[in-house]
Amino acid sequence: FFLIFRMLPPVLLLLLLSCSPGHQEAVDELLRSLTDGLSFFQNHFTHLNLDGVFGYILLHAQLRGVVQMWQDTELAGDPQILAAAGLAARLEESLPEALRALQDTEPKYFREFEPLMEAAFWSVPNEWSTTDPDLAYSAFRATECYDEQLSDKCITLLLGTWKDNGTPCIVTKSCRDMMTRFGCPHYSLSHQLLYFLTGKMRGCSNILLGEKRESRVNLTDQDYRKIFCSNMMKSNKEILSNGFPHQTRDIFIENIMLCGIAGFADFYNADWLRHILLWQDPGVGCFGKDEEDISRGLSKELLETLQLRRRVKRREKTLQDGCSSHMTGVAVSALGGYLHHYLAEQDITKRPLP
Repeated sequence: FFLIFRMLPPVLLLLLLSCSPGHQEAVDELLRSLTDGLSFFQNHFTHLNLDGVFGYILLHAQLRGVVQMWQDTELAGDPQILAAAGLAARLEESLPEALRALQDTEPKYFREFEPLMEAAFWSVPNEWSTTDPDLAYSAFRATECYDEQLSDKCITLLLGTWKDNGTPCIVTKSCRDMMTRFGCPHYSLSHQLLYFLTGKMRGCSNILLGEKRESRVNLTDQDYRKIFCSNMMKSNKEILSNGFPHQTRDIFIENIMLCGIAGFADFYNADWLRHILLWQDPGVGCFGKDEEDISRGLSKELLETLQLRRRVKRREKTLQDGCSSHMTGVAVSALGGYLHHYLAEQDITKRPLP
């Protein structure tokens, strides 16, 4: 069945997914998409920047989570589990080469964020929560409210990579103030969540120590993660209502990637998945290419229905063939999150054994 699905054109796959009563067909399409995304990685990893490779690190963690969950059960031989295991094995072969390439091309950046570039650093959710619309801000700030250099510094202080053999879990007042500021939009908001996720994975329990604001003293790390993801959910719904403007698709997928890792299951929205799959270049396997190439051959009516418009490119590393390094990385990780969630939590235990 998986092989048959791979032979179908993207438009027919979209229609099949849209009328699917369950997740089994969606899992097959996720596996197809990730297979193409991994082939792109194996052919282009020397050209990806650290942010792009990071997405494949998270994908590896998610695939490993699927395999480990079912490896000692009778479902270990399920074709979809075996396909996920095959993707994980391919990544295990390719990632060391990609990391060595990053050490050559981005040595300082790689050294500072090296702990994040290990699949073992990341634990995938085994319990799920949902966001709370009551936690959404009344309005987002008009501009981003974080400093990229300070944000990177704050994360290295948590990791202990701020200097050789540095002490980890250091939290400065400027870091705490920036990472707990409410009302931040877009990438400021996702970096705030990434900061708290990094602290959780690193085992830092002191991020909120020293908080003197009376209204915040009872908030926990998990409370902040829920506040941030509730607002990232609000942001994604706004992007959806606006028809997925091209310049917002990257942050839309990044929100799914990060809040999925944080354990918020409502980000794995089936309707969102259908759109993300259409943003993948069917020939190359990457994301972020000009829709003129991706949509060639689709009918005008379908394009209008799916609201595919000309891309406004983000200012990040665009590869020679027009692919976006960052968007490809966050997309494959977000799709890996969908796969992990569907195989771990949904219909697999209800299916008859082959």
